[in-house]
Amino acid sequence: MSSAFTKSAARNIFYGGAVFFFLLLVALTFDTMNTLPKRDNRANLTESAARGKHIWETRNCIGCHTLLGEGAYFAPELGNVYVRRGPEFIKTWLKIQPTGAPGRRQMPQFNLTEQQLDDLVSFFKYTSGINTAKWPPNIEG
Repeated sequence: MSSAFTKSAARNIFYGGAVFFFLLLVALTFDTMNTLPKRDNRANLTESAARGKHIWETRNCIGCHTLLGEGAYFAPELGNVYVRRGPEFIKTWLKIQPTGAPGRRQMPQFNLTEQQLDDLVSFFKYTSGINTAKWPPNIEG
């Protein structure tokens, strides 16, 4: 049996496998590039949402929260917070932090202006419209 597996057979298996997986990579890349524009919600990306993303990044929100499944798991997932809670709840929640409730993790007070709050809400509205194929699986994050 060992005599049937020669250097030539090993080389053919290697090259055949390399070609197969390269073609698989090309096919998956092509599929991804065709699928993403239909799912990424780019039509609803506004200047306000871009400014909200800047606020999200500069306040290091991802250090505690996750967004679309990425980030820290200290605080709730915010990918669908706009749908779950609504814009007024988000703005009010950000204004009243920290609550001082004993035994609770506290979010810092960022003292955001009304415009910054509107921009952050716009960013959450944009992210909630991204088709994530039901990821993360827990709607409450």
